[in-house]
Amino acid sequence: MKTKLNELLEFPCEFTYKVMGMAGPELVDQVVEVIQRHAPGDYSPQVKPSSKGNYQAVSITITATHIEQVETLYEELGNIERVRMVL
Repeated sequence: MKTKLNELLEFPCEFTYKVMGMAGPELVDQVVEVIQRHAPGDYSPQVKPSSKGNYQAVSITITATHIEQVETLYEELGNIERVRMVL
């Protein structure tokens, strides 16, 4: 049985993105910049480096207002050059 994301969520709701990409201070800045365009707010992303320090995981929680916002952010975060995966 395949369930769509919009069937599982009630809007507005808290929604966390975990963005994994190449390590560097610009990764966090780029993630926050994309988030600010679609969900303006005051964010304090959590950053966790990989064991070798080559990658970083940036977790950021927004208050999502509709499914299109969630999907657009997945797409735009995935388009950041340093990003390897968005969960």
